[in-house]
Amino acid sequence: MGYRETYQQWKEDPEAFWLEQATSIDWVEAPKKALFPRGENLFEWYADAKVNGCYNAVDRHVENGRADQIAIIHDSPVTASQTKITYAELQDRVSRLAGALVAQGVEKGDRVIIYMPMVPEALDAMLACARIGAVHSVVFGGFAANELAVRIDDCTPKAILAASCGLEPGRVVQYKPLLDGAIEMADHKPEVCIILQREQHNCDLIPGRDLDWQAAQEGVAPANCVPVEGNHPAYILYTSGTTGAPKGVVRHTAGHLVALNWTMKNIYQCDPGDVFWAASDVGWVVGHSYICYAPLIHGNTTIVFEGKPIGTPDAGTFWRIIEEHKVRSFFTAPTAIRAVKREDPKGEFLKKYDLSCLRALYLAGERADPDTIHWAQDMLDKPVFDHWWQTETGWTIAGNPAGLEALPVKVGSPTVAMPGYDIEILDEAGQPQKPGELGAIAIKLPLPPGTLPTLWHAEDRFKKSYLTTFPGYYETGDAGMMDEDGYLYIMARTDDVINVAGHRLSTGAMEEVLAGHPDVAECAVIGVSDALKGQSPVGFVCLSKGVNRAHEEIAKECVQRVRDQIGPVAAFKQAVVVDRLPKTRSGKILRATMVKIADSQDFKMPATIDDPAILDEIKVALQGIGYAKG
Repeated sequence: MGYRETYQQWKEDPEAFWLEQATSIDWVEAPKKALFPRGENLFEWYADAKVNGCYNAVDRHVENGRADQIAIIHDSPVTASQTKITYAELQDRVSRLAGALVAQGVEKGDRVIIYMPMVPEALDAMLACARIGAVHSVVFGGFAANELAVRIDDCTPKAILAASCGLEPGRVVQYKPLLDGAIEMADHKPEVCIILQREQHNCDLIPGRDLDWQAAQEGVAPANCVPVEGNHPAYILYTSGTTGAPKGVVRHTAGHLVALNWTMKNIYQCDPGDVFWAASDVGWVVGHSYICYAPLIHGNTTIVFEGKPIGTPDAGTFWRIIEEHKVRSFFTAPTAIRAVKREDPKGEFLKKYDLSCLRALYLAGERADPDTIHWAQDMLDKPVFDHWWQTETGWTIAGNPAGLEALPVKVGSPTVAMPGYDIEILDEAGQPQKPGELGAIAIKLPLPPGTLPTLWHAEDRFKKSYLTTFPGYYETGDAGMMDEDGYLYIMARTDDVINVAGHRLSTGAMEEVLAGHPDVAECAVIGVSDALKGQSPVGFVCLSKGVNRAHEEIAKECVQRVRDQIGPVAAFKQAVVVDRLPKTRSGKILRATMVKIADSQDFKMPATIDDPAILDEIKVALQGIGYAKG
């Protein structure tokens, strides 16, 4: 059955569709009903079922003939090491760690914070929690102490699983001082911390609270899988949002098992046994969905990568891993591909490797500009599929369902809505827009299985953040349009649609034009305050390696390109060349922070920023063109 028929089948009877998909999961008690409306536009999936997430990701494969298949490959160029773990070995590791948690009094429903680098033990920790029905909350390793403290107070963990350190190219990041500082700041105190001592740095343990990872497992009975209700939280994942306290996105167990399992074949074209690689971090939603859970639920081999797209040791790292481990589908962020392209614009490193095993490259996490997609298509000679989803949804809202049917790619579009998502483009009054018209992207309720049912202990905030702007819809916070064929185009966050003299313009469209300049490797456009026009766009461009032309000349060409391709209505008059753009660790450009710097407003240092020093460089660049005077 092709895409249109599948989508139509879902639309005609969502209940029957999602009950059918649920048959691929092993249940303790199978669901008799799919959807449970809870009133006030709140919904749950498979609430009548009993299931265990760890059993579906590990034990069932051991029992069904995959015991000796590799489950996890840890590839760490920063330590020059590789580890391969079979499903049988994973079952042993996870059940022993789960046993250690049980021995410390952790029970079903208790929260456990995981503060780990990209090591296999991070997946062990997540699965051990799932095994005993504990609710994990992974916090990006090395996160600042105050941000970790906020999360400790919000989810009140009984235990914290952490490592002594994380490794960046050329430096060791000590986690223990950050963890100790966070616990000191927090009102809530965990009962126990279990610490993985890495050979690159041994940390001091606090007697009575801290236990060594290995020692905690000695003499402890391995834990069996604990059945949980379908609507039992599998995890809480904090998303910083644009302002204020982090939002704890809740993921229910059954829905995420069903939805993630469906995606592995239908979107990512993987058969059980194939090697799948998502080059992300366990601290982000991609790490939850596509490093840990989905590949293992589906019986694939997943790669845990401890390194960077460039510099560990060079721009060929991605291609080496794909060749060496026979990766079938590769998923990363556009920013990672842009970093490789900037370092190796002619693909010299890529030519050293045989990528015949690779079926396709998948991009998500931010807008994939056409220039990056064209470069990747040309260099790899493979399909490049952009797809769009959010921390809140946990899996693809719009994508190319290549495992069902590879639809024609329209560069600049993540393609079409996946089953479960009824997408509409709405104006500010909530009225549907015509094809080609820019508006807010909203999804008709209910959202499908695997998406967030609420925020952790913040139902009112959930409704206010997502459900009130457009009654009956989930508000995505993204702006875009749809064409006559139902292809979606994500143009910007709603906040990044700027109003220039009464014209609503997409900064994303301007970025596409700038990215097409032959010397530009990466770019961002922001709207700064303008007394006459309301807002004016300003472009920031980073140049490809080896470009030695005058920056003023390139900036002028960039301005002219926007005026030629979008027109004078954009009022695009200023572009500035910078060495780098401020980003989160997951690669998202911090446009809102750049706007505040330009407008001389106070701002809170983003917790997820990769390198705070970049903000000073941006300020200097803005001052050079007459902004950021405060």
